[in-house]
Amino acid sequence: MKEYALRPIEAGIIEQTVYELFLEANVKLPQDVKKAIGKAKNEEKLNLCKSILDKIEENAEYAEKSGLPICQDTGMAIVFIELGQDAHIVGGSLSEAVNRGVARAYNDGYFRKSVVSHPLVRINSGDNTPAVIHTEIVDGSQVKIKVSPKGFGSENMSAIKMFNPSVNLDDIADFVADTAQRAGGNPCPPIIVGVGVGGSFEYCAYLAKKALLRRVGDYNPDSHYAELEKKILTAVNSTGVGVQGLGGANTALWAAVEGYATHIAGLPVAVNISCHVTRHAERII
Repeated sequence: MKEYALRPIEAGIIEQTVYELFLEANVKLPQDVKKAIGKAKNEEKLNLCKSILDKIEENAEYAEKSGLPICQDTGMAIVFIELGQDAHIVGGSLSEAVNRGVARAYNDGYFRKSVVSHPLVRINSGDNTPAVIHTEIVDGSQVKIKVSPKGFGSENMSAIKMFNPSVNLDDIADFVADTAQRAGGNPCPPIIVGVGVGGSFEYCAYLAKKALLRRVGDYNPDSHYAELEKKILTAVNSTGVGVQGLGGANTALWAAVEGYATHIAGLPVAVNISCHVTRHAERII
């Protein structure tokens, strides 16, 4: 039998990486999102909305220079981990390392701590933990960590629908557009829309959240999903919600679709809305 050598990775390295990524994500808007906001401003016809987009750019620039949060809602800590099956975490558990990194970042960064330990009792945990951790086992010995501080002004506007498999792309796009229409100005548009298609009830919601990590402007390599992305973006921007709900052509900066196999009897679709401050950062260990 062939022997495999596991690559040891100290839990402390995981902790430090998560710590640094959340410090970065909460103060530095990704370049792809910045570019999309600039494009929206150049194309916007309404002067009021153009002025707001200008202020959004100014806010992001000041946050990065000052080290202050881009938004006062520094979100719930969402962490995606691709763990190589030949990697071995030593010196502590993976989840504990992640949560220590989150707690340190939110304390040292003076970020707002928005997590309650129990959803019914509503007592603040004091350090923005526990994080929501999605772990996927992949080939290799590396660990890829992606973080996303997710504010709930946009998270609360999300939706899921179990479609009949006979629906077409326009039906799905209309559902997403209706979700954005009902959200109005609540998620601080222009928004970025993550859409999960397929899988099961819970998995399509995961896909929708994961879609928000894709670079703005990068279509899904699958032509069917790419076509759906285009239809969704057009449909959402046709709602007239616009910048901060004040009208205009820029309700959404981008729409990203992630898909997965599903059952013959169903077609789950989830919509996860993100505000214009779509924060994410990643690193490979």
